[in-house]
Amino acid sequence: MQQVRFEGPCVMLSQANTTLDFDTAGRGLLEITTPVARWVQSTGFKTGLLTLFIRHTSASLLVQENADPEVQADLERFFARLVPDGDPLFRHRDEGPDDMPAHVRSALTAVQLSIPVANGRMALGTWQGIYLWEHRKRPHRRQVVLHLMGSS
Repeated sequence: MQQVRFEGPCVMLSQANTTLDFDTAGRGLLEITTPVARWVQSTGFKTGLLTLFIRHTSASLLVQENADPEVQADLERFFARLVPDGDPLFRHRDEGPDDMPAHVRSALTAVQLSIPVANGRMALGTWQGIYLWEHRKRPHRRQVVLHLMGSS
């Protein structure tokens, strides 16, 4: 068994959490960086780890380039080719021909993200943004749970 020894002052960790609601316009990427950043700053935490979790099985989260909208369009075109709507392979069609493909797209991407917080801000790169990726054709209201563990 390995023992870990801490020297110097002990830092107490605190936690904060909230749920943010987002209305999507249907299939596509919705940048959510700004509302997430506002919440992080409102906590007063200077350092920590932010976890984001989407509470749905037909949408996902990702960190992606936010400078050129063609990146999002290319991702959407790639997934349309990879997981087409109405594929006869899929039996689950309870909510339409885009239902099962949306579940597959979600399974191939991520439903949670971890982002470091440093100096009171998310440590994202210059061209990185946080996106909610709606995989269904119709608009939906989506919930993203935020949990921040750190210190002020």
